[in-house]
Amino acid sequence: QIEKQTGVGYSSLVEALHQLSGRLKEVPKALIQAYRRASVKHADETGWRTEGRNGYAWLFCTPDLSLYRFRRTRSGSVAREVFGDKPLPGVLVVDRYNGYNRMPCSLQYCYAHLLRDVQDLEKEFPENEEIHRFVEALAPQLANAIHLRGLGLTARQFKREATKIKTHILQIVNRQARHPAIQTMQDLFRQKADRLYHWADDPRIPADNNRAERELRPLVIARKISFGSQSEGGAQTREILMTVLLTLAKKT
Repeated sequence: QIEKQTGVGYSSLVEALHQLSGRLKEVPKALIQAYRRASVKHADETGWRTEGRNGYAWLFCTPDLSLYRFRRTRSGSVAREVFGDKPLPGVLVVDRYNGYNRMPCSLQYCYAHLLRDVQDLEKEFPENEEIHRFVEALAPQLANAIHLRGLGLTARQFKREATKIKTHILQIVNRQARHPAIQTMQDLFRQKADRLYHWADDPRIPADNNRAERELRPLVIARKISFGSQSEGGAQTREILMTVLLTLAKKT
């Protein structure tokens, strides 16, 4: 489509993009340092094929920048490229994928994922009354936590409401249950408590990872259209250009 619009041949366009990425290849290194210093960080990943082989596209973002990585693996080694191994300030908001568990900063698990998992219990056990009561009690509190930042509350009001929601969640997950599925969910909240309530302490920290998920959607569309990258060089060029251009878009 660009070839038709500009009259520039496909090969020339591709070569121009490769040359541009070569000129910009040092920029992501500086953005990594800014990402590490951010008080709130997000990360997520999705599938991406390169040279016809399965791999992953990784996104590391804040409200001010976006970092992309296209790699063959989904191991935590990719995240360590970005985070390094020295302790970092701030909180990283992620789903519960264990590739992030050893990152050198605090973690906040995504409540949107937890909400879906809780609601799935009722789909799996539709006739169980104990499951129904558990979902009916916990799901609204998780939803309240997700939406709290969008209510425009003062700091004092936010803290009061966040404390109420957190208290309700703790009461529900610490209540004795008989059904094994409920016990498993409760164990998650008990054992990972240090990764579940940062949102209640600081209104800058969201209870969900929607920012990263929204930023990955255009890439998912691109994957459907292009079927991924045709070469490792193409993936690297995409990585650099997406990182630089989408970060610039956030700053304009």
